[in-house]
Amino acid sequence: MGSLRFTKGHGTENDFVLVPDLDGTLALTPDRVRALTDRRAGIGADGVIRVVPTRFADDTDVRALVARAAWFMDYRNADGSLAEMCGNGARVFAAYLRREGLESGDEFGIATRAGLKQVRRTSEGYAVDLGPWSILDASAARSAGFNAVVQSRGGRELPALRVDVGNPHAVVVLPPDLDLAELDLSAPPHVAPTPEHGVNVEFVRVEGPGHVVLRVHERGVGETRSCGTGAAAAALATRWWEGEAEGNRTWVVEVPGGRLAVTATPGGTVVLAGPAVLVADGTTAL
Repeated sequence: MGSLRFTKGHGTENDFVLVPDLDGTLALTPDRVRALTDRRAGIGADGVIRVVPTRFADDTDVRALVARAAWFMDYRNADGSLAEMCGNGARVFAAYLRREGLESGDEFGIATRAGLKQVRRTSEGYAVDLGPWSILDASAARSAGFNAVVQSRGGRELPALRVDVGNPHAVVVLPPDLDLAELDLSAPPHVAPTPEHGVNVEFVRVEGPGHVVLRVHERGVGETRSCGTGAAAAALATRWWEGEAEGNRTWVVEVPGGRLAVTATPGGTVVLAGPAVLVADGTTAL
């Protein structure tokens, strides 16, 4: 297959292999993604981001964004499956675009399968507006207080709130007798109703007003050190359960890999802010 240029980066230790495809000709097959993300035989990562001009995107809805976003963040999970977008990955993608001179402004749009995302430089990294969010099956959530059930590895059923933040999440706020650190996330938790395209599951401990700690199992990956959209979903679900329907409080979300900030805007979108680090460049035969 020849050599492949890559950059390794992470956002709160949610790590990615970025591969440039400036002419839109790279064949990024699921097998190749799995080889790149393998932590023993490959470079190792939670996912792969193909950096490609929006005009070359396979998806017609993505190509329609070309006037507002020159670059498409083609994100793949570690198992090779496609994903709508990735919050931590969007910040790392933005850092790469600026470093390579592909974007020069402090604010610009990027194209994803979940639509246009606006990115802005901050003193601590980047903030990305993830766009509109929603509670799935809101009528069930309003009547019961939850709209899904997550079964832990120990067999215990826990109420969950399904939240769409451009990709799907099920958020569980742990009861006092369950220890966040002792959860077994070595396999995907069972979620009912079972989402057709999988779901990210967040287990949350509320530390205080506007402050939560979480662990996450990501579809197609496993447990990760951080999940940006998962942090947003956790903050939004906690906010919803606490009855804060209005306002734009910023939540501090602690993940194993660091700390993120989540802000629900008056316009009905959610903004994720945090660091983005590019750690290595190289070539590989994978």
